[in-house]
Amino acid sequence: MCRNKRPVLWITTAVAAVALAVGLYLFEPWRLFTSNRVDEAPPAAAAQQGAAAKKSAHGAFLSHEHETSGSVDVLQLADGKATLRLTDLRTSDGPALHVWLSDQPVEQGDGGNLDDGKHIDLGDLKGNEGNQNYAIPAGTDLDQFSTVTIWCERFSVSFGAAELKQTA
Repeated sequence: MCRNKRPVLWITTAVAAVALAVGLYLFEPWRLFTSNRVDEAPPAAAAQQGAAAKKSAHGAFLSHEHETSGSVDVLQLADGKATLRLTDLRTSDGPALHVWLSDQPVEQGDGGNLDDGKHIDLGDLKGNEGNQNYAIPAGTDLDQFSTVTIWCERFSVSFGAAELKQTA
């Protein structure tokens, strides 16, 4: 009778090991305990060395799936280029995090609506803490994109988002 149970035990152990490996790959739980700090200087206006870029929009992060804080600015440079600047960002580290501009409004809750309309991926999140800059592609109509989100592509969730408000 003991021999009949051995194959079941081996199969159960193998299935559990595969499930554990897949779970570790997908969720990367060690990222709950890691931080990556990035501190980039603000971009300077190209025409005047050392001059600050002009702020055209501003917002503050609202938490969604993970506690997220900090602010975001859209900076216009003298050469016509635009940069998105994250300041004092603090969020959880996570797999496949990206910075997106979205045309959807910021809502309380999980922010699951932010991938419903149009969005522009500005690239991988450089770090989950600190100050960082992201180039906005030339020709982007910033009047169409009212939200910045830290988006987890692996799980299609927003860690946090900020509504952009035009500055004078």
